[in-house]
Amino acid sequence: MKRVNMRFFIIMVISLLLLTLIACSNSASQNQENNKSNEFNENTSDIDASNVEEERMSVRIMTTSFDPIVAGKDSPALKAIEDYTNMDIILEFVDNSNYPDRFNVTLASGDIPHIIMTGKTPSFINAARDGAFWDITDYLADYENLREANEIVLNNTSIDGRIYGLYRSRPLGRNGVTINKQWLDNLGLEIPKTMDEFYEVLRAFTYDDPNQSGADDTYGIVISSWAGPWDVMQVWLGAPNEWGFDESGELLPDFMFEEYREALRFFKKLYDEGLVNEDFAVMDPGVWFDPIVSETAGVLVDVIDQAHRLQNRMVDGYSDDDIVLDVFGAVEGPNGLQTKPTAGYNGMLAISKTAVKTEEELRRVLQFLNDLNDEYIQNIAYNGLEGIHHEVVDGELVVTDDEDLFARDVRGLNQFQMAIPEDRFLKAAQSALQDKQNLVMEQNVDIVIGNPAEPLNSDTYAERGQQLDNIIDDARIKFIVGQIDESDLDREIERWLNNGGREYIQEMNEAYQLAQGN
Repeated sequence: MKRVNMRFFIIMVISLLLLTLIACSNSASQNQENNKSNEFNENTSDIDASNVEEERMSVRIMTTSFDPIVAGKDSPALKAIEDYTNMDIILEFVDNSNYPDRFNVTLASGDIPHIIMTGKTPSFINAARDGAFWDITDYLADYENLREANEIVLNNTSIDGRIYGLYRSRPLGRNGVTINKQWLDNLGLEIPKTMDEFYEVLRAFTYDDPNQSGADDTYGIVISSWAGPWDVMQVWLGAPNEWGFDESGELLPDFMFEEYREALRFFKKLYDEGLVNEDFAVMDPGVWFDPIVSETAGVLVDVIDQAHRLQNRMVDGYSDDDIVLDVFGAVEGPNGLQTKPTAGYNGMLAISKTAVKTEEELRRVLQFLNDLNDEYIQNIAYNGLEGIHHEVVDGELVVTDDEDLFARDVRGLNQFQMAIPEDRFLKAAQSALQDKQNLVMEQNVDIVIGNPAEPLNSDTYAERGQQLDNIIDDARIKFIVGQIDESDLDREIERWLNNGGREYIQEMNEAYQLAQGN
């Protein structure tokens, strides 16, 4: 009996030892799997398991392109985004200069992609009001990234107080001036601080041989057919930012203020004296920056971060010793230092009701847009994949010097990136020029002049906005180049009023009073 009990005891001990070993082995295996899972989650911000279980969905995206070479379907960076979001992504890139026309053609066709990049244009406003796009106002709070959208920028993108698109985030203080610092040094000049100094710099850049070539081969400022630089400079000169209040508190468009007219006189002086390129009205924005890069023109009024890109075109992979360009935010006008801000966004991504037919599909697309804003995907959209398109060395981003590879695999992927929240992606070590850009953008926030009518909408403008804009835009150009005088300008403004302008002003004031709760 004792022998049987002893044998039973030995068997039990051996069994317990075996069970312990198996448990330890399983635990080690489970820990290994957990470590892999944690590592993956750290890199991917915890992919929602429901995404993996759901059937993969195709999503068409139409957005703008600024480069002839953009990421294609074979891009490993795009494939990584697809795997992360559980989506098959079909990209339709459209050249930026043709985008407005293509957008309108696409609207008219009825074949609208699931997601389409758009501005707050009259055609988009009309389409949104007609039910062509989803109203996503009440859905945003359900998504961890989308709920972080800036309320001011959302308000700027709103239509009748509702949100029909997710904005592509941009710094509010982004507008400023890129200037050839080497030319300033050659002429013994400093960065201009006032409008008078600004004019003197443009004159010197045109007539005082700033490049020391001995030839008449330079001019002051380059402007293209895009009117943005005029808009920024007229705010320097005291004009409202698109809309302002008169003495009685009525909202009026900028061209109805004397400061606007003073600005036009200044612009005409620049043109008459040859300080701006003669062909500005017809210059393709696609070649707008070339005179800065070739050092034919010395000043560019545009987004400040353009300076780094232009400097890199001048000296690929430049060092601080190679820097030719400098930046500043604005110059003092009659009202002091002020400038035109951006609206805080550059276009928005709207969801089509023709392609996304049900609320269930809408939520899939919204989850997709939410996931695109995760840190992992923001990094891919801007930097590509680690080990292929960039490395991280001592905590700093080092992007590949294979420009063709980067263009083929990564370029353009940030054009459907919203960056909500902003700047979650790694950035390469900054040059002195980039540091200056960032500083100026921060400082600009203190001097920006808001547009009080930014979030307001008008039925008349939705119907006739392009026609109304063309009247004033054409009149401004004609005045600058001397084709019309001030009496003609008055007649063009009267024509604007008679073609819907009066109704437009009335509706904007009514919308403003309603927004104020009056």
